[in-house]
Amino acid sequence: MEEQNESQDKKELYALLNLSPEASDEEIRRAYRQWAQAYHPDKYQAPHMKDIATENFQRICQAYEILSDPNKRQIYDIYGMEGLTSGLELGPKLNGVQEIKEELERLKRMKEREKMVAQFRPSGTILANMSLPRYLNGDGLLEGMAMTSEIQSRLSKRNAVTIGGNLAVNGDEGGGAATAVFRHQLSEVSSLEFVASTGLQSLIGMHTTRNLSSHSAATMGLAMSLRDGSLNLSNLWTRQLSETANGHIELTLGPQSSITVGWQKKDQKRSASGEVKFGTGSFQTSVHYTHRFSPKSLGCIEGRVGSSSLEIEVGGGRKLSKFSSVRWLYIIGIRGISWKFELYRGGQKLIIPILLTRHLNPVFATGAFVIPASLYFVLKKFFIKPYYLKRNKQKALEEEEKNSAQVKEARAAAEKAQKLQENVANRKRNRQLETGGLVIMRALYGNQIILNNLKSSSETSLESTSDVVDVTIPLNFLVNDSGQLKLHEGVKKSGIMGFCDPCPGKPKELYVEYAYSGNQYKVWVGDYEELQIPQGRHRI
Repeated sequence: MEEQNESQDKKELYALLNLSPEASDEEIRRAYRQWAQAYHPDKYQAPHMKDIATENFQRICQAYEILSDPNKRQIYDIYGMEGLTSGLELGPKLNGVQEIKEELERLKRMKEREKMVAQFRPSGTILANMSLPRYLNGDGLLEGMAMTSEIQSRLSKRNAVTIGGNLAVNGDEGGGAATAVFRHQLSEVSSLEFVASTGLQSLIGMHTTRNLSSHSAATMGLAMSLRDGSLNLSNLWTRQLSETANGHIELTLGPQSSITVGWQKKDQKRSASGEVKFGTGSFQTSVHYTHRFSPKSLGCIEGRVGSSSLEIEVGGGRKLSKFSSVRWLYIIGIRGISWKFELYRGGQKLIIPILLTRHLNPVFATGAFVIPASLYFVLKKFFIKPYYLKRNKQKALEEEEKNSAQVKEARAAAEKAQKLQENVANRKRNRQLETGGLVIMRALYGNQIILNNLKSSSETSLESTSDVVDVTIPLNFLVNDSGQLKLHEGVKKSGIMGFCDPCPGKPKELYVEYAYSGNQYKVWVGDYEELQIPQGRHRI
């Protein structure tokens, strides 16, 4: 729906001239002549009226200049005013809409590539392992720490490089490693990577990936350890099972051979995954499920069973801002009972696991889960939720003030346009009254909810609300000599001369009361719907 509205909002120039997006060149010329006659500055003697006419006449001329030029009109239809003001120049060889669209897409991709060349994408993780039993024994709270960091950069259209490193300390032991990855895009369906690492895992390797079809891909890797010369061969196959699910199989041959089968499914509300891994002398299986209660909060559960692990992880998270989020996890298994706190900010992560006890005491296990969860819900109800409600209310007020200034300016422009239309509109109205033709008695445009109230209410003072604008004069102005009025489908009505958007961001509609041949009529139409009157079905 949003994409559709964005496309329709690009038809503002058509609304300005009251034209259909499929209007012919002759219809565009005829509409321009009609509007230019009404708004030409030479028709007005009073200085303030001449200024208003000049301002609106320039808008009419700009719309005609764009819509009467085939190339400009095609660019405008595809990209709106942004496409015309972006500085892109199209050669004379481009004739059809498809050719123009392809050229604009090419130039757009070129600009995006130039922007990407200058961009670096840093990411990193800090892991701090805490241990309460260690602290109680007098050995300190920090059991171990690890840090990883990497920077990705696109060198050209086909080449990219990633440089990273990691440091780890556990007790009295520590070490680190540095890694470099060079990636080359061989074609649209295949790529090649070269990997080199030194430190704890000194190795060199190569990976190649190829899309076998639109739904499947395969990756083959070969790595050699620089310490003992051992080789490690890996093969990974992935397959898109549906629009929201995919699966993979990975085979590794080397000192630690293994085969892994996995599956993932993700949609807007939930995501789930599972994996089974059989290795030389080892076995591991895991399942994970995440449910999004709202765009800002989620809950998750994960289970792991293997030859050296047996644990369940339960927790939840909340989005704090556009770029940051936090999670709390409760872990119980053969290694003991732990909490884990995770903070995400952009590409950076801070992870703090805290080992509470190595003994699986049922009372302690229950308390370690219930107490923090209860504390969170208390904080959420009495502190977090009130804080966000207050902040959102403040943002709404700021947005309302901002929109208020924009609406005030738009209303002023609409009133100026209506002053220029008033004389012509009154003449047309009187002429239609004399012949029993079409006369717009009352027309309101704005908030859909407010205008819908007219269907079950006799309210007559809606013109005074800030979410509705009176457009009786513009519609009388648009009535043609045959006593008909037509507003075109797919064109937002706020762009019509003499209209404005009185409530940005809210659904809008148009309400019209009119008289024809001595009878009374009324009709409601949506913001992008066609209006053609008179119609017998509108009769009261």
